Amino acid sequence: MTDAPDGRPRPTDQWRQRGVRGLAVVRDVSVRGWRWWARSWDRLVAALQDEAPVGSGADPSPSGPLVEQRDAPRLITVPARGYVYSFHVRATFAWSSPASLRSEVLSWYVQYFQPHAIQRLTRLAADAARDLPPHRAGDLEVALQQALAEDPEWTYRRGEITVTCRPDAAVRLDDRIMPALQPHVDRMVKLEYQFDEQMRRARYAEELSRRWVALLGDDADDQEVADARNHLLSTQREAARWITELLHSHNEHPDPVNAPPQRRPTAS
Repeated sequence: MTDAPDGRPRPTDQWRQRGVRGLAVVRDVSVRGWRWWARSWDRLVAALQDEAPVGSGADPSPSGPLVEQRDAPRLITVPARGYVYSFHVRATFAWSSPASLRSEVLSWYVQYFQPHAIQRLTRLAADAARDLPPHRAGDLEVALQQALAEDPEWTYRRGEITVTCRPDAAVRLDDRIMPALQPHVDRMVKLEYQFDEQMRRARYAEELSRRWVALLGDDADDQEVADARNHLLSTQREAARWITELLHSHNEHPDPVNAPPQRRPTAS
């Protein structure tokens, strides 16, 4: 390569040098860009496979399947017998998957399948409430818990992903029926307290008489002691009879709130 008479490179040589430098810069940029793209591609593949990206700052993966607890957005309302009053069911679902899903992926499937789970629980509650009076919220809750215990885990599938949920339900009364039930509930609370108090006194009297009978038995030869002992024995038998009658009366007059409805006799 020869220079011009003034010592500067010829124009063709200048363009050749600039081209070589440009190619070197493009090569370096391409190598750095390819390395960045390779790292980004690896992170993207790991994210699609629901695996945390490998690195010094990556959190340790939790042990066991991920579980997401989700409440129904509103109370489930089902009609009671007569279709005048209703029961209100508060539903909770515990979602999980046998696959190792990330939390945001599991949340997406929960959002997709929870309406189906709510609809299924609504059908169960409606079937159980159809023949129950509107004040039997406790009976409806027991019936629902028994139905859920027979089939505790519901499975849903989309593509190759399977998620499961464990539903739970609690039942509350219709607010409109509470004023009608309040006097009966207050009366039953008072009667239960009186019954417990009478039973406590009866048991105490029976135990006391039994101890006196045992003490007087040592001096049974004295006529006065023997008369006192016989009197205590008769009192003890009377107390036992009274306790039996009290229990029988309590069993014959159950809680009117939870008593089964009485059928009206048909006219002959």
